[in-house]
Amino acid sequence: MTIAAILRGKGHETIVVAPRDTVRQAVALLAERRIGAVPVVDGERVLGVFSERDLIYCLKAGDTGVLDRPVQDVMTAPALTVSPDDPVMGALSLMTRRRIRHLPVIAEGRMIGLVSIGDLVKYRIERVEADAAAMRDYIQQV
Repeated sequence: MTIAAILRGKGHETIVVAPRDTVRQAVALLAERRIGAVPVVDGERVLGVFSERDLIYCLKAGDTGVLDRPVQDVMTAPALTVSPDDPVMGALSLMTRRRIRHLPVIAEGRMIGLVSIGDLVKYRIERVEADAAAMRDYIQQV
């Protein structure tokens, strides 16, 4: 199972922000789209990822003016990424070790999608259930 399989199922659409967009604009986008993070992209290059956590860390530190700052000032960078050929379990392991929930998918130097930990867990559960159903069918035939 590879990341490419995940993207085939969920699609390649990715919402992004520019590095000079304000945190206010990024937060509005997160709320409007009901998502937890967006890649920060300059041209075709992924510079980082802006997430709800980045905003919370700034507010906890007392940065009440954070909404008017550029996203590039508060994003998590550099972005950890995966390729379409990477195994799902490897991506899950990376997310768990690094305590992140979103990974841009990079092919030939450009972003072709974004996977979340929810996408990967959903896919993994579907595969386990399919394997279990196949095993039940096999046992009933014997």
